[in-house]
Amino acid sequence: MKRILLFILSTVLFCSCKRQVLYEEYDPIFKTGDNVTWAAKNLNETGWRQERGSTGRQVFWIREKTELIANSGGALGLQVIAFGAYEIYWDGVKIGINGKPGSPVVDEIPGNETIILPVPDSLSKPGKHTVALRSTQFSYPGVQRNVGVKLDTYVNLIRRPLLISSLMFIMAGAFLVASLYYIFLYFNSHKKQYPVLIFSVICLLFFSLLITEYLKFYIEIPYPKFFIRMEVIGWLTFSISLLVPLYFCIQFGIKRKYLLLCLLFGVLLFIYISNYGHYDLSAIYYSRTMWFTMLLIAFDAVYRKQKGSWLLMTGILASAGMNYYLLYDFGIFIFYTFIVLAMLYLHTIQMKKIEQEHSHSLLLSSRLQLELLKKNIQPHFIKNTLTSLIDWVEESPKKGTEFIQALANEFDIMNAISEQSLIPIRQEIALCQMHLKVMGFRKEINYEWEDNGIITSATIPPAIFHTLLENGITHNTPQDNGTIRFKLSFTQNDDFCQYTFETFGKNRELQADRSGGNGFRYIKARLEESYPGYWQFSSAASPQGWTSIIKISNKLK
Repeated sequence: MKRILLFILSTVLFCSCKRQVLYEEYDPIFKTGDNVTWAAKNLNETGWRQERGSTGRQVFWIREKTELIANSGGALGLQVIAFGAYEIYWDGVKIGINGKPGSPVVDEIPGNETIILPVPDSLSKPGKHTVALRSTQFSYPGVQRNVGVKLDTYVNLIRRPLLISSLMFIMAGAFLVASLYYIFLYFNSHKKQYPVLIFSVICLLFFSLLITEYLKFYIEIPYPKFFIRMEVIGWLTFSISLLVPLYFCIQFGIKRKYLLLCLLFGVLLFIYISNYGHYDLSAIYYSRTMWFTMLLIAFDAVYRKQKGSWLLMTGILASAGMNYYLLYDFGIFIFYTFIVLAMLYLHTIQMKKIEQEHSHSLLLSSRLQLELLKKNIQPHFIKNTLTSLIDWVEESPKKGTEFIQALANEFDIMNAISEQSLIPIRQEIALCQMHLKVMGFRKEINYEWEDNGIITSATIPPAIFHTLLENGITHNTPQDNGTIRFKLSFTQNDDFCQYTFETFGKNRELQADRSGGNGFRYIKARLEESYPGYWQFSSAASPQGWTSIIKISNKLK
């Protein structure tokens, strides 16, 4: 995008400096009526007015004198910018028509807002000339826009707008590609980042603004439709002026950003209402308001030493200097390009941070896998289990065999799931049931398991319910009937699905806060690994023992 910007800037400067036709333009004069002799080059202009006045459905004439000083470029061309349907005369000779003027009883065929015509060589000698328009304006008769006449070589009048617009369309294509890329990135990311979505929308608005602004050189727009295009451009500029500060407020963590944005929206709305109908002026005020707001944001970010703040500040100040020397239509799009470059830089910083967090999560996941295996082969666990196994083999060989089989099954499942990020819920339940069987032999306590509403196809991070089960065994004593019961329930609605793990037993007296133990840290880390930002975990004592709840948002799907 930097190369595109430099190429466009150099081309614009080159085009603006290359001037082949020198002329002087005078103010137009108006007269209501219809007399073909008013097209003459030399005419007594007594009674002609400086203002058009109300014309209704009448024919009116416009005369504008111009003095051609020099032409070193070739065939002369004439560009007329005016509302209405009109015939164009050059020194009394009709050289073209834009639309078809009407009459009090016949409707006009509206012309375009701008027309370009060649001037015959025999009439394009240096000296004073007269451009006369026989015109009607049945649509928007109360609107009196300025009449503009521009002289240049016919080739330049045709080619220069096409050259500039083609370059702007290249820039628009870059904005469109960026918009599509980041919208796909947003919707295909596990963790939705609103700045990415806002950036995509801003790029799409930039694309739409460029297309709407420069499409006039490729399609004919009758003057009654002129204000539709201007209204679209105005609302696009309004939206950009609001969303760009919002993006930087979020990226730089601006305090009271919503208050600032509400004030900005109020100012933009005031500009729209107070300057309604003055579309160019409104767009300039929108852009200046956005520029001033961006300057405040940049000052705050620089003061707080935020990364990328100096880049934004430099771009804002550089754009102000550039707009001083360039036309608004060119300067504003260069300013927008600076903004996008600053946004891309901030986004790369954010992506680097996310990549670092992802690498950290991978390391954490590997460590969790190792801890999961270590937790079940700790020396004291093996020692206590083997001691219980010896006792059972001596007292009841049959029960001892069951004990060995249950222990083997638990280790098999643990080895199978240790390197996976998600496992079938039924495999997790089987692990819990095997563990209860092993612990039943070890502690000689009756453990009961119950599950309700479980969806067989569901998946879950490995050993999170197993961890809750171990906490229940460790921190609870049997009920009066000598049992500890565990129940896993599943419910869901349009927003989230919920797992409820309940322990029915007597809570031991707490020696420390259970919310910060290694087991809970393991559960939270596993949930964040598989459902980043889309989960909730709570665990607290209940009248029957202990209840833990895991909620997983359906938005992740």
